[in-house]
Amino acid sequence: MSKGLEDIVAGTSAITFIDGARGRLIYCGYDISDLAEHSNYEEVAYLLWHKRLPQEEELRIFTEDLLSKRVVPQGVLSSIDSLSYDCDTMDALEMAIAGLGIYDDPDLTLIEKAASIASKIGTVVPYIHRHKYRLPRLEPRKDVSFASDLLYLLTGKEPDAFSEKLMNVMLVLHADHEFNASTFTARVVASTLSDMYSSVTAAVAALKGPLHGGANERVVEMVQQIGSPDKVPAFLHEKLANKEKIMGFGHRVYKTVDPRAKILHAYAGQIASSGEERNDLAILDALADAMVREKGIYPNVDFYSGFVLHHLGIPTYLFTPVFAVGRTPGWLAHVMEQYSNNRIMRPIAEYTGLVDQRYTPVELRGGKITA
Repeated sequence: MSKGLEDIVAGTSAITFIDGARGRLIYCGYDISDLAEHSNYEEVAYLLWHKRLPQEEELRIFTEDLLSKRVVPQGVLSSIDSLSYDCDTMDALEMAIAGLGIYDDPDLTLIEKAASIASKIGTVVPYIHRHKYRLPRLEPRKDVSFASDLLYLLTGKEPDAFSEKLMNVMLVLHADHEFNASTFTARVVASTLSDMYSSVTAAVAALKGPLHGGANERVVEMVQQIGSPDKVPAFLHEKLANKEKIMGFGHRVYKTVDPRAKILHAYAGQIASSGEERNDLAILDALADAMVREKGIYPNVDFYSGFVLHHLGIPTYLFTPVFAVGRTPGWLAHVMEQYSNNRIMRPIAEYTGLVDQRYTPVELRGGKITA
């Protein structure tokens, strides 16, 4: 028995390989550093779903297909409009993804359904955001990339080329991460032969948990709490003395620095232009150095991702929903892989309760009710 299934091999997959000892992340044979530098959302989605990079014409057709599917059904839009303005964004996202399953054509192939979900979630998240702030919905565009349109729908501004590149990097880095909690949840649901929409809805629900998604929000809050680099030693000493978790550090799989954190750290250095950003980055760097020195624990992807998303104009409360947008191609790849060689998930538990209890009729049990 291994608590949290730690180090338990729960299945086979040809999608993502993590070399925790060497700090490597590989999608279908391609190192994440190469993909982050040279690829984009559309190409990585194709790679995860087909296990190979597309040829030029294949990528063009695939990209056009994704962009053509971005319009959200009116029924789902009406459901979003009916939500309270203070609704939880991840709860709203669960509702919307489940709703897509009601309105999509049941005769679509798995790949067509995957394309529909992956494209529409990039529209749904901005629409939930704009509903909460009573902003008018913007129409998705078909003449720009997925990353560019996502930023436009979220911020209302057309991004420059570097911002588009940075958004692509964020999406690529979050596209998949083997059998993490939300992906494994999606595969468990798929193993029952439930539909793809239910699998992704369940994955969103798992991502909502603060031990999975949301850590980058806590990192941003932590930086604000610290205030300046010179206050890092005292902050860290107090946290460690109280045995409190320092958000953005450590990983169940990586035994060294998370390769995604290395990539985001490099970009953070490029984009830190204002005095506030330079101060925040200095706090992050001082904290990272101190944690490695004091505890031998390295930053993970959440440590710098909030800094990058904030620079792109994305509010903190949207960090986890945007994470979901990036992770959706990976969820879908795993669902399709599960369907292709399926056996329903049914682990066993190590029982720790009582046995051989004798039943007593309720009128003979006596005793007083205790609080």
